[in-house]
Amino acid sequence: MDFQLTEEQLAVQAAARDFAQNELWAGVIERDEHQKFPAEQIKKMGELGFMGMMVSPEYGGGGMDTVSYVLAMEEISKVDASCSVIMSVNNSLVCWGLEKYGTEEQKQKYLTKLATGEIIGAFCLSEPEAGSDATMQRTTAEDKGDHYLINGTKNWITNGSSASVYIVIAQTNPELKHRGINAIIVEKDTPGFVVGPKENKLGIRGSDTHSLMFTDVKVPKENRIGEDGFGFKFAMQVLAGGRIGIASQALGIASGAYELSLKYAKERKAFGVPISQHQAIQFKLADMATNIDAARLLCLQAANDKDAHQDYAKSGAMAKLFASKVAMDTAVEAVQVHGGYGFVKEFHVERLMRDAKITQIYEGTSEIQKIVISREILK
Repeated sequence: MDFQLTEEQLAVQAAARDFAQNELWAGVIERDEHQKFPAEQIKKMGELGFMGMMVSPEYGGGGMDTVSYVLAMEEISKVDASCSVIMSVNNSLVCWGLEKYGTEEQKQKYLTKLATGEIIGAFCLSEPEAGSDATMQRTTAEDKGDHYLINGTKNWITNGSSASVYIVIAQTNPELKHRGINAIIVEKDTPGFVVGPKENKLGIRGSDTHSLMFTDVKVPKENRIGEDGFGFKFAMQVLAGGRIGIASQALGIASGAYELSLKYAKERKAFGVPISQHQAIQFKLADMATNIDAARLLCLQAANDKDAHQDYAKSGAMAKLFASKVAMDTAVEAVQVHGGYGFVKEFHVERLMRDAKITQIYEGTSEIQKIVISREILK
């Protein structure tokens, strides 16, 4: 067993930390307050290679391993989880799926721009009646010979209005149930495709989350990813990797809350001494540090499994289940450590607490992760 990071991985971690602290920190409260999409920051992240980290250099990506991706996600998420979820969706759900399962034409047309951050992508699975049960797709992609006609509605789509490319999961053959589902690439300006109003969210308010409506949207057959009926399997495969990204986001939120708490505890005085000298605070910090280290090891284990081409369904689900709980617990305790100041926006921890909650919900709720884990251990 080797717990040491390589020089390249350490360099990626340092670059992500430097970018987060110097480029994201200054405006993060304003972006959260006004639900402002971080367009300028995402552009810089693309230039630095954070939007297509694991994509082959052949298609404009960084060619990095999943461990490096986890390290970068943690550092970005410490400061701005809105930026990290945009990064995660583009890397895990869009770029990875296209490189793994797309045609060469699809890669040349879309992946090369997505990997460099020239454009960003969105993954469209959830619907009003299809969240945790992804088999219940009501959006249809009617086979018209040389093209599909897409009709339906998608909910909770990250990068909903800012994306240029959308991977839409839709039902083509209802009689085949989940085996009749397809994954189809839709470009933003396609007639009949409408982006709905922006959701007013509890957390990750800088990312743009929208409903999408499709009315007789005509898409050529060459935009289908994989064979006919491959869409559900495609969605499950990209979500398995996506869990590692969201687990890393949760880890970063927890780490950010802990670091702020540690710093504050050393500076804030009560009863004549820094509060870090009071055992009540020391125990909170000890629990935070222990749980964060455990979550980090789970995230790195899942990343290592993926890099080693081993089955990472269980390790990825475990990482997301545990790290998301640690994020929520740590952020709540961080507010408590800060006392009244923790309730004030300028001290950041209340935002981290709001951001943490979604990590237990999107890309598979904690309950779904338990289903995945139990299914794997009972095989």
